[in-house]
Amino acid sequence: MHAAQARFAELLRRNAEHEAPPPPLTPALAARLIERIDAMRLFAHGYPMLTNLTHLRVRPADLLDYAYRHELRGLCLHVLDGEENSLSRMTAAELRAFGEKAAALGLDLHLEISSTRRDDVDRAVEIARAVGCRDIRVYSRYEGMLSTVMAVIEADLRYLGELADTHDLNFDFEQHEELKSFEIAQLLRRVGNPRLNALFDFGNMINAGEKPLPALRALAPYIRQVHLKGVRIVPEKNGDGHYGVLQGSPEDDLPDARMLFELLMLGQSEPQVIAFALEQENHYVAPAFRRSDEPEDPFIPYRDMSETHLPPGYSLKRMIADEHRWAENQLRHVRGLIGEMRALAALVLSAANLATGDPATGDFATGDLGRAPRRLTA
Repeated sequence: MHAAQARFAELLRRNAEHEAPPPPLTPALAARLIERIDAMRLFAHGYPMLTNLTHLRVRPADLLDYAYRHELRGLCLHVLDGEENSLSRMTAAELRAFGEKAAALGLDLHLEISSTRRDDVDRAVEIARAVGCRDIRVYSRYEGMLSTVMAVIEADLRYLGELADTHDLNFDFEQHEELKSFEIAQLLRRVGNPRLNALFDFGNMINAGEKPLPALRALAPYIRQVHLKGVRIVPEKNGDGHYGVLQGSPEDDLPDARMLFELLMLGQSEPQVIAFALEQENHYVAPAFRRSDEPEDPFIPYRDMSETHLPPGYSLKRMIADEHRWAENQLRHVRGLIGEMRALAALVLSAANLATGDPATGDFATGDLGRAPRRLTA
């Protein structure tokens, strides 16, 4: 038991040496952790294949096949991904067919847009209803003083709440480099609509001048979705940027095991996070957005939608090939990490059962590990 507990603590301390010590892996916590890992819902994401989608080498329907083939629970997809093949360009019949394919494969669809503007949101709602989706990721891209931007976003969120109530939808606001996590929590608290919550991205808080775990805890009451990725922190003058790296690699500066554990534990009787999306963003460049010396009401510049350009020395052919490899790499890492956490929890639970004379031997299986149930549908 002690070796398993020590290894668990070692995992959760990785890149989190300056944080409070992780909780001890008691038998009660071990049992709960196993339950949460077995209920974990891993999703594919379109961003790891962005170059392939942009150059028409992969279609949105191919991502459904990928998610099914790897026994994931669903797909998170931006409505613009895929250019002329994207959901935004599909006819009503094509959207219906896309939704029907996802349903036949037993996959949930979560849509994403990079806006909270009414026209963009209205179109996203049309697409969501056509494909049978109930969950939409949003984030704002306004320019102006922070106080003004916050007021505009609050008005947008109130409109989103009306749409959510009318059409039985959920909107999750992502912390996307320009707003701090506590600022997003303030907005969601003020609007107070239970259909409006948050998406927590593993790395975007870095550009907003935050640390990963404090940012997670500030946003914790509202987190429904998560973007998993690896990040190298890039110090700048009075701020930090980040560079996308392979999650779990030596270059990854994030405390991913600790964040994953804390996110799995959110929620009392039921898991709070409904989707952990595999959003590998290798070679994504994101400069600092908020600065340590900024005034109380800083100016927030306009930002474009996220895009990963070809790294120096890369050809388009190599990037297209490597995106497939990197996506597989992340899937192996995440499943390996949660598999090890589950195995350690099972060892602790088994040792406790033996010590108390319980005949149960504990469950050493790797569990579901974010997989969807096996299906016979085509």
